[in-house]
Amino acid sequence: MASSMALHPSSGDSRSNPKIPSLRALLVTTALVVLPCITCFAQGKVIRGSEPGSSNYEAWLTQEVRHQLLEVPWYSVFDNLAFQVNGTEVTLLGQVVNPTLKTDAETAVKGIEGVTKVNNNIEVLPASPMDDQIRRAEYHAIYGDPALYRYSMGAVPSIHIIVKNGHVTLLGVVGNEMDKNVAGVRAMTVSNAFSVQNDLRVEKS
Repeated sequence: MASSMALHPSSGDSRSNPKIPSLRALLVTTALVVLPCITCFAQGKVIRGSEPGSSNYEAWLTQEVRHQLLEVPWYSVFDNLAFQVNGTEVTLLGQVVNPTLKTDAETAVKGIEGVTKVNNNIEVLPASPMDDQIRRAEYHAIYGDPALYRYSMGAVPSIHIIVKNGHVTLLGVVGNEMDKNVAGVRAMTVSNAFSVQNDLRVEKS
């Protein structure tokens, strides 16, 4: 049975982030952060019962793929990584600003024990000064709001801002429906964005 997952940190996963950085600083900061291990994979050895073909291998692989992708350099608030696991095959999905991130994500997943095939369907967003301007403006509009600032306090903020040809999509996880609505309203205040699609998910209590 195939399983899928979007790579968005929990809204409660917070660490200090005292100021809103520039686009360049955001990317550099993300590249230098190493997130804590969230799986039972240790020292390059496969845990007992996680070998390909075992009953819990796919669940283990799902956790390990997520862990490896979170550690890929340059993964930022302006990217969206997701994936599907089907047995020993992994399909990578999402959108990224930096083409290197697409390649690095594939390399990271290929190195996981037991993975036999990686389908890399990650979209590289078109280079656009206008889109970069919108990204910066959206970041300030959303994370500058007192009600939403706490979502910026993580290695990778939980509200992701995807911009393509002037169109904005919000992805990720927030704690409640009100915060989702506030994020959507704030995103629509950016004047040069053509449209805003609010696909934020509300975290289950």
